[in-house]
Amino acid sequence: MKAKETTVRLDQAVQRQLSGSIEQARRMIMAGLVHVDGIVIDKPGAMVLSDASVVITELPAYVSRGGYKLERALDLFQVDGRGMVVADIGASTGGFTDVWLQRGAARVYAIDVGYGQLAWELRQDARVVVMDRTNARYLNSLPEEVDRISVDVSFISLGLILPRARGWLRPGGQAVALVKPQFEASAELVGKGGVVHARETHRLVLKRVLSEASADGWQLLGLTRSPLVGPAGNIEFLAWLGKDTGLRAMDSEQELERAIANTVP
Repeated sequence: MKAKETTVRLDQAVQRQLSGSIEQARRMIMAGLVHVDGIVIDKPGAMVLSDASVVITELPAYVSRGGYKLERALDLFQVDGRGMVVADIGASTGGFTDVWLQRGAARVYAIDVGYGQLAWELRQDARVVVMDRTNARYLNSLPEEVDRISVDVSFISLGLILPRARGWLRPGGQAVALVKPQFEASAELVGKGGVVHARETHRLVLKRVLSEASADGWQLLGLTRSPLVGPAGNIEFLAWLGKDTGLRAMDSEQELERAIANTVP
């Protein structure tokens, strides 16, 4: 009589391989990074044979792909995170927070209007102060001044976030803000599916965002295109900003044109 074959949930099988959290295992499966007997399976709850070949094709560096966006900015602009106190606005799963921690941040205030999104492994890190259900737009202060700020917000303009955030930053502090044209442009300039294709719209958005930031006292220290597109293929940008840094502010027009040079016309 043939023995009954045993099965196991795929997310549990991956978790055992990783010796990590079930949330991390599920993220990797849904990202298409797990093969079962040579076939990509992207459903965490899929039942697989206990003796199946479960292969993790790639170990992500961060808890979400958003981390690669901040990584690009910190590397390009040579922004130091060692020993810094950081406010991460729009933390969500924690891609940006994860980058700061891996760069040696002393503490990260992970701020988000949502609840329960931050990856479990980050919640367990003693350096992370979880601030769920917190709208940065209305947050007057933090328990301490911060050295660095990162911003990745949706469905709201940076013009409503950056003025408030500047007040949390100590003199000489720096920020990296993800500029998302799909949430900055007027409705008539956003295409089907919420995608901004036109280079001129990118230009208009960046001019306004940078102008407003300057009026609020921010220095533009650098600007670049994000290495990854946003949802539905939106091109995004990373602005490096400073508060009384003593560094030379960049010419916003030149930086803007350089940043959009490779976007579609």
